[in-house]
Amino acid sequence: MTWVSIGRLGRPHGLGGELHLDGCALSPAELEALREFTWRGASDERGLELIAARPANARILVTFAGIGSREAAAELTNGELLAEPSQLPDAGPGVAYHFQLMGLEVRTVEGRVLGSIADIIATGAHPVYVVQGARELLIPGTPAIVQRVDLEARTMTVALPAGLEDAMA
Repeated sequence: MTWVSIGRLGRPHGLGGELHLDGCALSPAELEALREFTWRGASDERGLELIAARPANARILVTFAGIGSREAAAELTNGELLAEPSQLPDAGPGVAYHFQLMGLEVRTVEGRVLGSIADIIATGAHPVYVVQGARELLIPGTPAIVQRVDLEARTMTVALPAGLEDAMA
């Protein structure tokens, strides 16, 4: 089965088994609607049932069934929280999850193929798409540059700013 990364569990918070969830694009309410997750550590994997999720600054704090102490929560630290793609809520119009963008063929508005998306770098302002082709390109994911994303055709059309390819040479 193909799993989607929801985020990475960070350090425990408090004494009751709460954990920081980092890198999560879902809201606490969306997480609670999913409820069932798979946790994957360096050498272990197990199912987790979410009891509660709440915002905490730029992170989310989560509590799982059977994890009632700081020590039990610490065992999950640095593990990846995964879910089935079919369980995720619709990202909304004009929005896609990162896993949906991975591997998309990237073309210029003129039709020239640049390569495919190999990674996505999260920044404070907008994502940066790492495109692997004849050479690696870092393409800012701004509305002025990303002209069209067609998930069905598995393509992204971009209008590269003058000099972007030259700067990467």
